[in-house]
Amino acid sequence: MAVYVLDKKGRPLMPCTEKRARLLLERGRARVHYCVPFVIRLVDRLQSESELQSLTVKIDPGSKVTGIALVREREKKVVVLSLIELVHRGAAIKKSLGQRAGYRRRRRSANLRHRAPRFLNRTKPKGWLAPSLQHRVNTTLSWVDRLQRWTPVAELAVERVKFDMQKMENPEIQDAEYQQGTLMGFEVKEYLLARHQHTCSYCAGLSKDPILEVEHIVPRGLGGTHRIGNLTLVCKTCNGDKGMHEPGAWQTLCERSKTAINKARAKSMARILDGYRPTLKDAAAVNATRNALFQDLLATGLPVEAGTGGQTKYNRHHLRIPKTHALDAACVGVVATIEGWKRPTLTIKATGRGSYQRTRTTASGFPNGVLTRQKRHFGFQTGDRVRADVPSGKKAGLHRGRVAIRITGSFNIQGAKGVVQGINHRHCAVIQKADGYGYTQHPFDSANHKEAARAGSRAA
Repeated sequence: MAVYVLDKKGRPLMPCTEKRARLLLERGRARVHYCVPFVIRLVDRLQSESELQSLTVKIDPGSKVTGIALVREREKKVVVLSLIELVHRGAAIKKSLGQRAGYRRRRRSANLRHRAPRFLNRTKPKGWLAPSLQHRVNTTLSWVDRLQRWTPVAELAVERVKFDMQKMENPEIQDAEYQQGTLMGFEVKEYLLARHQHTCSYCAGLSKDPILEVEHIVPRGLGGTHRIGNLTLVCKTCNGDKGMHEPGAWQTLCERSKTAINKARAKSMARILDGYRPTLKDAAAVNATRNALFQDLLATGLPVEAGTGGQTKYNRHHLRIPKTHALDAACVGVVATIEGWKRPTLTIKATGRGSYQRTRTTASGFPNGVLTRQKRHFGFQTGDRVRADVPSGKKAGLHRGRVAIRITGSFNIQGAKGVVQGINHRHCAVIQKADGYGYTQHPFDSANHKEAARAGSRAA
């Protein structure tokens, strides 16, 4: 991965190789400015004394992972300098907000202090996005801004893809059929009763339970949605027995049983899974954020090139490049050739900056224990990158990674080889302060490249 370089006043210069950065540091011509990504600052040069080339940041937006590539582009010939994969927190944000809403609802209804519900007169501003979606836009823009501060970026490129979710389910759909959905003329429960002929879709009536309920094939607590493809009609007995099991796990449990009802459930589950349509929430998330991201990129004042998903896929197949989020970003737009893409990828995971909760809770939502009111202890904060040199004991050695602190001074360090527990704070030194992200560098996988090359030759 290229090393970013700043002049002695903190203005961006052209990135250099790791070898050149090491020599500059050894000769005293540079200082370490940032550890991950690695940024150095020269002590004997100004930007006005240097020759700069225009760089481009290319973005492949995604629901869970966004690919970012820093490239040097000239006459549609692309040279890759850095590959980044940005992992978002979307699902975690939604879960946290739902948990908070549950706590507040309980406080209003339980025999606790009275808290009147807020009058529902709030309106959402134009362009409002749900917090989990706005997070995707904000984190992407944050890293575009960082790359602008560390490198001479002159242009941006983004894959402005849009998914036709109805055509993804029914490729033959056209004209007025777009207005005639699955539930045209039906309510959800009535539609399911008609589709399953008033019979439990799991046991086919073997339970003799007359109460029929709407069931989520993938439970809501495990990421299932309310879309009709994730709903079925089951009796109350089967619904209670399945509980929070995933479809595959529920089928395995039923296959192990010798009872007639469980044998019927296993066969029905296999049939349901054959026709199960996975959720389209990832496509919906990209559709919802595509325009907001594009408008915010235009607001940076840099020229923005918009590419299509089909163009990106054509470039990747034509140039025989493996499919990763970062390499997809490098293929955005009109590309003739790509060089230097066989390099490590830096995975950046959004971890957040801590929690406002001052207590843990039980499964029922009751307080359990008390958390410290301070974020920093002994000069450390959870998320700091530290270097721990332990002189003796079972954990003797040098440990580097992300620290999780305790008020007792016994820390955990998450490194490349796993988590090392019980490291005393006296042995730790801060390398980089917590910034809300975790970093992992993945080397280039040559085996994956060979498989992609074979797939590309077959496609050609």
